[in-house]
Amino acid sequence: MKKHIPWLAILIFLLAITARLLPGARTIDDSFITFRYARNLLSSAGFAYNPGEAVMGTTTPLYTLLMAALGAATGGVDAAFPQLALGVNALADGITALLLWHIGKRHFNQPLAGLSAALVWAVAPHSVTFAIGGLETSIYVLLLTGCVTFYLERKVTPAAFLAGLSMLTRPDALILIGPLALDHLVRVIRKQEPLTLRQILALGLLPLVWYGYATWQFGSPIPHSVQAKMGAYILEPTAALVRLLQHYTTPFMQHTWFGAAIGVGLGLVLYPFLFFVGALAAFRANPRSLPWIAYPWLYFLVFAVANPLIFRWYLTPPMPAYFLLVLTGAAVFLQQLLPRLRLPQHSAQGVLAVFVVLMPVATSLSAWSLRPDHGPQRPAPEMAWFKLELLYRQAAEIVSPYLDTTTTLAAGDVGVLGFYTPGLILDTVGLNSPVALEYYPLDQQYYVINYAISPDLIIDQQPDALIMLEVYGRLGLLQDPRFLDQYSLLQKIPTDIYESDGMLVFLRNTNLD
Repeated sequence: MKKHIPWLAILIFLLAITARLLPGARTIDDSFITFRYARNLLSSAGFAYNPGEAVMGTTTPLYTLLMAALGAATGGVDAAFPQLALGVNALADGITALLLWHIGKRHFNQPLAGLSAALVWAVAPHSVTFAIGGLETSIYVLLLTGCVTFYLERKVTPAAFLAGLSMLTRPDALILIGPLALDHLVRVIRKQEPLTLRQILALGLLPLVWYGYATWQFGSPIPHSVQAKMGAYILEPTAALVRLLQHYTTPFMQHTWFGAAIGVGLGLVLYPFLFFVGALAAFRANPRSLPWIAYPWLYFLVFAVANPLIFRWYLTPPMPAYFLLVLTGAAVFLQQLLPRLRLPQHSAQGVLAVFVVLMPVATSLSAWSLRPDHGPQRPAPEMAWFKLELLYRQAAEIVSPYLDTTTTLAAGDVGVLGFYTPGLILDTVGLNSPVALEYYPLDQQYYVINYAISPDLIIDQQPDALIMLEVYGRLGLLQDPRFLDQYSLLQKIPTDIYESDGMLVFLRNTNLD
């Protein structure tokens, strides 16, 4: 018997891989924080950002350990971490695309919607950008999607194991893991399913080991960066809500075709309706899908209420479920509408293909640039913007001759600078430097945008060098006579990012000799 080759699955997987390898690494600042932790592990400096300082500044211990393991096998402290992250993330997103197709086809009885969700995930800017940006997002989404897939198939133990790993990748995994656990518990109480020791250990053993270690090593199982972000940034009360609304109303980037006003206005009505239709169909096909159906909206609610500064990668985790359920809704709606229009069968199939597959993929691709205006001159999502990281790399080269392993560099964005300069880092946001927390929140008079560096922090801690966007110190540090007396401007790098008047490289006067 001739063996069947799953050509479509292979093509979907290769599309996802190609869509990430083609742009190449466009690494985001936060990724370099993870890479520095991994490099310090490999250099025997321990799980620390600054050697000798027990601070848990990363929220993704599993991804950090993964990068360290891959680095150990490919060059040690000199490993090409951005390329390692790109390769791992590309593979993860390829598998996620196949899982979405599988869920739509097998569990929702909508193979066309599943295919579309897979294709959209393969090219979606919110998927590709953070894969090539070196973040943990791709691994995190794969763990969540794999967990849901196993749960839909009544394979609770492997689902629990992936749930445990996802909690070690991002703490907000609880937004999905909680409802999944509750759904299973209800089935256990109703005696529909057993609750076994194997399931409990699969879910909890590895997280308990890590959280126990973190409590012993860092004093708390909660990453220090979570507390720091709550105090350092100043935001409007509805900032997160507005950003989430914009995101949920333009999942397929249709605003690139129709303009922001029409795109958002149309999406505000259309996508909740299609999601509702898709959710009903999915629940009827497999009632175990209820936690995943609820997940995008629980995620929306949690982040809207908490109102953190919404970094771009915060918007990605609910998108696989959102994509698939909206597209399922579109397929179901058209399948019910088209017979009433008495279209020929081939015409009806064409309409389905256009609206369920071609348009979502095409609008997603329209948010790509064939020749980005910075970085590698290869096609990439317009969202894969890393001009600021390139400037920090330039600043690192300027300041490095004045630093050594005993000096301290202060900065508000520490990823690139911490990876490419020697010595210690004073993280003025406080993600990796607990000493900074007591200086925030600042008085609002110091803020031009949502962040400002505390003048007292710099004066008290006396770092040997400081690199910042001018806007971070415009109304505070740069007006403080103490700072102006003790530090001198080494170089100003032209930029207007965040409406800043350049990136400023300062040295303490005693370091100018």
